[in-house]
Amino acid sequence: MITLETILTIGAYVISFSMTYFLLFQWIKYAKKVNVLGRDMHKVGNVMIPEAGGIVVLSTITFSLFYYGAIQVLKFHSQNSLTIILGTVGSIACVAIIGAVDDFRGWKIGLQQWQKPLLTIPAAIPFLLVNINRTTIDIPLMSGVDVGLIYPLLLIPIAIVGASNAFNMLAGYNGLEAGMGLIILGVFAFLSHLNGQTLAVSFCLIGFFALLAFLMHNWYPAKIFPGDTLTYPIGSFIAICAILGRIEKFGLVLFIPYFLDFILPLRMKMNVEAFAKVNSDGSFDPPYETSYDSTHLVIFILKRFKKKVYEKDVVLTILGFEAFLGFLCIMIALLK
Repeated sequence: MITLETILTIGAYVISFSMTYFLLFQWIKYAKKVNVLGRDMHKVGNVMIPEAGGIVVLSTITFSLFYYGAIQVLKFHSQNSLTIILGTVGSIACVAIIGAVDDFRGWKIGLQQWQKPLLTIPAAIPFLLVNINRTTIDIPLMSGVDVGLIYPLLLIPIAIVGASNAFNMLAGYNGLEAGMGLIILGVFAFLSHLNGQTLAVSFCLIGFFALLAFLMHNWYPAKIFPGDTLTYPIGSFIAICAILGRIEKFGLVLFIPYFLDFILPLRMKMNVEAFAKVNSDGSFDPPYETSYDSTHLVIFILKRFKKKVYEKDVVLTILGFEAFLGFLCIMIALLK
């Protein structure tokens, strides 16, 4: 039986999708007008695309979360949800400011790589404060491990800082960032449902539908780029959803591609770029003789099976691998 709460909650998902989808048309026009543009590095020629689409996504997620909170308070008299929403919005807004600074200062002249993790540490404080009494964590092979104040004071900041910065690393290809976020939040929603964490389910689905609408504009050939205004706050939002859903161990599994993307550049002391070498026909070659990025590794592998590798091939391969990891997580949860 469909309850009134279910109907009102679905309204949050409808708002998240529809606002994102239609407001992006206006942002694309505005970005072109004020020259907020970035070159599509994986297209032949000087193709310029509107940037910072994450501003719209973050705004609609925030609005949808407040709508959901208003329902819980006014209709169902639940103050706890609103407290968590305020902590969540506070954290992702702080991270978004960092992303906006990087976006609007411009590529290669924005914040330094070492500055970004340091600046995102204070962003964890709002969400940390509303979870200060939680002391247990689920880790691989163990559940409900009580670690005391280490969890709110250390592990929550590490999760938010790590996820926001990691999600920004595996990027730069049409549809990649939004597609990865879509898969992760979709899997998180299902796993949170299995755990009976209804608030986490709602959070995940609000983010899911916002990213789905964004992906419709960002899929190849992209009409808009996400920018750091999407990657940083969505990364932190994903960490928050994992914490709320009590599915931290599955979050670690789904972030395997990001761990790989962090490890590979270390061989060049991080002085590498993820962009592929684009040929005159639009096909890709690896930019280096060795793989220093997850996308480079995918290009190397695909070149063994295909004569020509294109942007869609790289993106679909990475998304396919992420979907496989999501399937494994779901199977593990169901068999537990």
